[in-house]
Amino acid sequence: MRRLLTGVLVVLTTVALHPGPALAAPAAVTLVPYSIDSSNQAAWWTPVETYVGAQQYAYFAFNEPAPTAGNHRVAIARRDGSGSWTRLPLMNGGTQAEYVDDIGHHQPSMARDGSGRFHVFTSMHNDTWRYFRSDSAGGVPQNRSGDMPDQGIGVTYPVLTTAPNGDVYLFARLVGTSGEGRSGRLYRWNNAASTWSRVAVVAASANRSVYPDDLRFDSAGDLHILWEWSLYPSAAFRHQLSYLKYRPASGTFVDHTGAPRTVPVSTSNADVVQPIEAGEVYEGNESTGPAVQSAKLTLDGTSPKITYRYRSLASGPIFTVRYAYVGGNGAWTRQTVYAAEQTRAALGITWHPTDGKRIYFARTSGTDRVLLATENGGTWTTAAVAPGLPIDRLAVERDAAGTDVLYLADTTNGRLYHGRN
Repeated sequence: MRRLLTGVLVVLTTVALHPGPALAAPAAVTLVPYSIDSSNQAAWWTPVETYVGAQQYAYFAFNEPAPTAGNHRVAIARRDGSGSWTRLPLMNGGTQAEYVDDIGHHQPSMARDGSGRFHVFTSMHNDTWRYFRSDSAGGVPQNRSGDMPDQGIGVTYPVLTTAPNGDVYLFARLVGTSGEGRSGRLYRWNNAASTWSRVAVVAASANRSVYPDDLRFDSAGDLHILWEWSLYPSAAFRHQLSYLKYRPASGTFVDHTGAPRTVPVSTSNADVVQPIEAGEVYEGNESTGPAVQSAKLTLDGTSPKITYRYRSLASGPIFTVRYAYVGGNGAWTRQTVYAAEQTRAALGITWHPTDGKRIYFARTSGTDRVLLATENGGTWTTAAVAPGLPIDRLAVERDAAGTDVLYLADTTNGRLYHGRN
């Protein structure tokens, strides 16, 4: 059913409040015909994949209820161009993959390689690899954990993306000692050779842990990487949102200015998008001060555009939604998108040819939970994406046909929605 977007006002830090331009198109939201488990909620994940061929396809990796209380099973919901759905379970041999619930850690991320095979990493919280791959285009994924490098090491927060040549890249955090920190490592699936290899340890810092956020390829074929840092071994509140670009053609890493970087980078020399602000210090889960929590990125050609949640001294307990980009002076520039109400660790961002940046985020209350923010002439305007639906988690992927494909999870009622905008 198509629903009209309804404009509302948004609080800005530097721009006067007044209604902005109407958004370009309403969202079409439909129910996915498979129940989701209450554990199907994360901020870092990449659970959406799309493919545009003769039709527009969407693939949603999700946790579904298991027969055992406190457990979940993992599957892919596949939507074809006619809107018909099929379900593909992840299989451990002859049985469906089933794991203990762990909100914020045991959720799936997926990608589709250039041969049409699915790659899914799931349910790892300092666990060794849990990796599934289909052996034919669109096939049922089977456990292929033994194909990964770095065997025997605990892994968390896998995020995935597909390169223009059909390779798949994975960024994840691996366990380490306090002296070396928990590092962020980059891996590559060579689609032609059907093999995985480790590209590099991208980020590592003593007494710190990496929190992967996102991976995206730009129009030049370079890979943009985004992550946060916390105290070792972990913390719900993070700092120094960081960025790096990898150039597969030369095997080199650069910062946002194009300057070469030797990896792994650390907290002392990372390309920091959101620096430490007044009153901000590295603390554990008891922290009530300034902090970052969740981030996503998109590209305008080769230029990175980033959205993230930030709690400052001025915002008190509220995690505001911010936007960062490279300004005319070549430095990271930051804006406040939304600061009116508390938000969830649920974000998405895409780049539209006329709207520019489209930032999707979720509030913790209200009739309309998911909002889409756009900016025109310095004014941010928000509109409801799924009116009346209590969505608490989301993800978004812009497909090759120019459609924002939305993954909208209502974990309270066990429902997953597919949106097109």
